[in-house]
Amino acid sequence: MQRPLGAQISHMLKDRGVDVIFGIPGVHNQEMYRGIEEAGITHVLARHEQGAGFMADGYARATGKPGVAYVITGPGLCNIMTPMGQAYSDSVPMLVISSCLDEVAARKGQLHQMKDQRAAAETVCDWSEEAQTSDAAYALVARAFAEFQTQSPLPKHIQVPIAQLVADADPAPPAPRAMRLPGVNQDAVATAAKQIGNAQRPLFVFGGGAVRAGGKDGPARAVLERSKAASFTSYAGRGIASPDDPLHFGASLARPGSADIFAQADLVIFVGTDLAEVDLWREEPGHTCPAIHVNLDPQVLARAEAADDAHQADAFGWLTTLAVALEAAPGTTDWRADDVAATRARWRAETDAERPGIVPICDALRDVVPADTMIYSDMTQLAYVAKEVWDMDRPGHWHHPYGFGTLGYATPAAIGGAVARRGKPTMAMIGDYGFHYTMQELGVAVELGLPIPIILWDNGKLKEIEDSMIRAQIAPNAVVAQNPDFCKLAEAFGARAAAPKSLEALQNAVTEAFAAQGPTLIYITPELTE
Repeated sequence: MQRPLGAQISHMLKDRGVDVIFGIPGVHNQEMYRGIEEAGITHVLARHEQGAGFMADGYARATGKPGVAYVITGPGLCNIMTPMGQAYSDSVPMLVISSCLDEVAARKGQLHQMKDQRAAAETVCDWSEEAQTSDAAYALVARAFAEFQTQSPLPKHIQVPIAQLVADADPAPPAPRAMRLPGVNQDAVATAAKQIGNAQRPLFVFGGGAVRAGGKDGPARAVLERSKAASFTSYAGRGIASPDDPLHFGASLARPGSADIFAQADLVIFVGTDLAEVDLWREEPGHTCPAIHVNLDPQVLARAEAADDAHQADAFGWLTTLAVALEAAPGTTDWRADDVAATRARWRAETDAERPGIVPICDALRDVVPADTMIYSDMTQLAYVAKEVWDMDRPGHWHHPYGFGTLGYATPAAIGGAVARRGKPTMAMIGDYGFHYTMQELGVAVELGLPIPIILWDNGKLKEIEDSMIRAQIAPNAVVAQNPDFCKLAEAFGARAAAPKSLEALQNAVTEAFAAQGPTLIYITPELTE
């Protein structure tokens, strides 16, 4: 039967598997809220649209399903553009649906008016379109979900004029039975298997696009075992390779010395990685040998050298096919396990020397968090160290604002992840300055009773920026801000708080936080290991 289009959109989303929407209602988008409960969808009320966007991002990374957010015209959309930019840089499936004014050219001074909000949103997402009819709205939602399933997952924005949201519309067409990823070219994989089998020092690099292929029973580990190859992962790919693999170099691509390892390889296989600046922090990996690139994104494949092979394919399907091919013809290797171990030990010591006192905190946390914990970290020195020295035994369980590099990500993203994984452990790791950006979302975690330990690292300043200024011979300026009493602030929201003074006390606080009825802010400072 006919309902207002705003309600019909929620029913369409439910038909496509959406069970949670994050957002904030307003007079412009209230029609979108008419159908949420009727469709059987849970709505999570954020305290700020930026928080809603990060929650949708965290939900998407936890589930692999699109995170959906509803926002209002103008400022609501502007507020969520930072999370949209983060999702775009990290290939996270997010759908933002906003209201928009019916007309902006001939009439000025309207509530929430922007000159061109559709174009503004397009600067931070895959595409941004306006649906001027119900059929257009349905077509755009269907297009978004089709692309989420068959291409590199990137955020989309759909805006619907207020008059259309209010108008009655027929129901949306049903979802298709299945969307399939591009098929794997069997001959191309067979050729790749021969190249790998003939190589003496093959080197795999796994990125976030290969997460689904990782883990104990995933094809990535079978490929490594049969090929006798060494491996790296990007930060987003941690856990794809086994931390116990004696030929695994870890998530240490950004170590300058990793270029020397690449120079020793005679074949490099890049799977599901963009080789972004934030992966390498240098222009090139360092190899001079041929390479194989496996990626869904043609833009990434276009960067392959003349001697390289490029495969447009889903990492899971490609690695599954390769594992079968290598079973009959396993490889050999000149890589030495003791050399890998020595290299990793040297890189760990470098990391510890660069930011003293943090490695022991990471080790203490790693030893006490439950095995299935999903961790969301922020732009903070605690996380920068942890990403290098904290081995993950499973993929897709550590999420960070890698490319866009925004502050304030961890707390709301962890809330989105905890909503997605009710009953499973979730933890946030954030710095004192980043916590200021989205601290209000702590109220959402309290409201929902989410047992999230929030590790707040307070070094009293923007320490990473201070260090960078000193290296550039700039007198440190504007790097110190007045902080509140974070524990009292958390308690004012209704959360628990702890300020451990030793590593053992930190471990006890984390264990208690996972068993609590709501979030716990765990406040730590550099004095913890001094």
